[in-house]
Amino acid sequence: MKQRLYRALLIGLALILGGCATGSSYDYTAFRQSKPRSIVVLPPLNLSPDIRATYSMLATVTRPLAESGYYVLPVALVDQTFRENGVTEPGEMHQIPPGKLADIFGADAALYITIEEYGAKYMIVSSEVIVAASARLIDTRNGQLLWEGKARASSGENQDSSGGLAVLLVKALVSQVANSMGDQGYPVAQRTSFRLLTARPGGLLPGPRSPEYAKVVGQ
Repeated sequence: MKQRLYRALLIGLALILGGCATGSSYDYTAFRQSKPRSIVVLPPLNLSPDIRATYSMLATVTRPLAESGYYVLPVALVDQTFRENGVTEPGEMHQIPPGKLADIFGADAALYITIEEYGAKYMIVSSEVIVAASARLIDTRNGQLLWEGKARASSGENQDSSGGLAVLLVKALVSQVANSMGDQGYPVAQRTSFRLLTARPGGLLPGPRSPEYAKVVGQ
């Protein structure tokens, strides 16, 4: 009995470690060769029906990238530069060739974010705010894809589902009222950005200002 239990524990541990290893299987060859130090973040392309999504998401991306060791060009100034040159829509901004972005901003890489979901979803006895996004990091010097990834977060992740039907209905009503009164997507967008843009196995590699840089990327 003990041997069977021990064997089951070993198998479970192997499966867990195998699952962790799967997340780090991304091919970073181009990333390591490029060694980007600075990133220009383009205003995100919004595929959701919520018009607030682009700039709520844009406001959340600098911190995880900076904490991962990169210099991030000020996102407000980047957006203003586009607008002063007659480019006002994220879709138009994303069509600008990477080499042109290098000429204008001098950044080593450009980050293209697409918002796939943003806003509240209402069910009969619950509601939650969901933000899902994907990102691509492109070398502005040669247009090569360095990394791509996806992340998703929900306001319902830590909600207590205990209580009877009446309690759940009251919670759903409170959530719906709160969602209708302001941009409840912003704090969820923050979590999505941190999951998407924080250096980790399978995600972005650490930037040159990170203590992990030399260990993971090399000098």
